[in-house]
Formats: sequence, structure tokens, C-alpha cells
Amino acid sequence: MQQRTIGDRTVSAIGLGGMPMSIEGRHDEARSIATIHAALDAGVTFIDTADAYHLDPTDVGHNEILIAKALRLAGSAADDVLVATKGGHRRPGDGSWYVQGDAGYLKKACEASLQRLDVEAIGLYQFHRPDPAVPYEESVGAIRDLLDEGKILMAGISNADPQQIRLAHEVLGGRLVSVQNQFSPAFRSSEPELELCAELGIAFLPWSPLGGIARAGELGERHAAFAEVAAERGVSPQQVTLAWELAKAPVVIPIPGASRPESIQDSARAADLELTPEELTRLDAAA
Repeated sequence: MQQRTIGDRTVSAIGLGGMPMSIEGRHDEARSIATIHAALDAGVTFIDTADAYHLDPTDVGHNEILIAKALRLAGSAADDVLVATKGGHRRPGDGSWYVQGDAGYLKKACEASLQRLDVEAIGLYQFHRPDPAVPYEESVGAIRDLLDEGKILMAGISNADPQQIRLAHEVLGGRLVSVQNQFSPAFRSSEPELELCAELGIAFLPWSPLGGIARAGELGERHAAFAEVAAERGVSPQQVTLAWELAKAPVVIPIPGASRPESIQDSARAADLELTPEELTRLDAAA
């Protein structure tokens, strides 16, 4: 599989988003673990999670615990896997979300994630979402402190605009390695952030790269050009979508969510699908 980099780590060009395995509609643990193992078998070495990927307050960190268990069971096959998690976005249990970005909370959230992931230091820790009630530099400052203390090995941010990316890069002393924003054919408003990441050499991690959990299967119906190119190539529209995103810049690493082994295996094949300039122009015009 094609490789890309996050900070000083080489990872697969396609990652695995763990969210669908832990929120509403999740399947049993055995199927989720089989999905994670299928990702490893397909060459995936980057897995994204968050403490907020759960159902209710009694279930906080479900996805982190699940991923840690799957990787333990995988043994040496998981040796090269980079796990990224996030803090600062919470779920009260009624289906809604809220943000909490004060330094004290973020540091406690990181400590809890360390325990759930069962690691001495988290490979990549990301501030999940800006909190309007807290100065952004305070939130990122907490991530900087965690980095300085060795509790995390690399630092990232999520759901950030260009100004916040530049500010985080400054607060972290040039050590910002990733930005995780929504990006897909249906959601292209993060293109300025993608371009800035390419300029700065920071990994750009599109979340919901296939349009979201509920709509990924309908991608070809909603974006005809992607379905047409897929039919011509004999692959799925999802593969074409991920290959189109990879072609945007060498820093792009999509993290499609999956809850079935077949889904992540199909997505992983996009890393080796090279679209022609003509196909990319056609998709850019249609997306």
C-alpha cells in the first residue's frame, strides 16, 4: 500500500476511522475486532479514534478500549500501527455533542485515554474541536504541555480553520503534525485548510471522506461522475473518492469509518488506485 507521513511516522495512505464501531447502530464486538484485523491485513497502519466515540456517559472511551483490545489480540501484526485519539468533544448521552476545551479538562482526558489505550504515551493526540468559551491558545497550550511531558508523542488539531492552524503551529513551536477536518465530494469547504497543510507539510486527515456514516453507500448515487469513473475502472465509487482525495496533496490521509471487514478492505485498495489527470479534472468539476 502507498505510504504517507505524519510527523516522523510513516503510515498507510488510507487510515481507519473507528467511530462507526462505537456509536449508534454499532455491531457486536467480534465483528468490530474482525474489522480492525481486516484493516491490518490490508496494510492499514493508522487508526483514528476519540474518547467521545461512545453511546452514553457510562460508555466513555468505548472505541479506545475496543481498538486497544483488537491490537493486543493482533500481536506483532499491530507493531507498526499508529493510533490517534482526541479530547475536547463530549457526549452527554442524549445523542448530542458539546465541547470542553479548558486546559485542566484536556489534561485529565488525555490521562484517561492513556489508561484506555494501555500505552505509556499516545502516538498522536488531537484537540477535537474548538471551544468558544476558551481561548484557542489555552487549549492548544494544554496539548503542548502534554507533548513536553512525554505523555503524547505527536500533537494535532481537528475542526480548525486556517487562522487556528497557524496559531496552533506557533503555540506548539512548529510541532503541529496533523489537522483533521471534514472533507468529501459533498463537503469541500475545508480546501483552504488542506492547501495550508500542504504548504506547511502538515498531514491533513479528512474525516467522513465518503460523506458520512449513513450516506457512504449512496455516494455513487449522489455524485454521478464518481460512479461513472468507478464503472469505467471496475472499482467502487468509494475507492474513486478516496483516490481523488489522495491526489489533492501528498499530505492527505483519508480516514474512512468502517464497521465491516469488507468496507475497510475496499477502502484500502484506493491507496493504489492512480487516477489520470483527465479523471481528476472531471471529478473536481463534478464534486
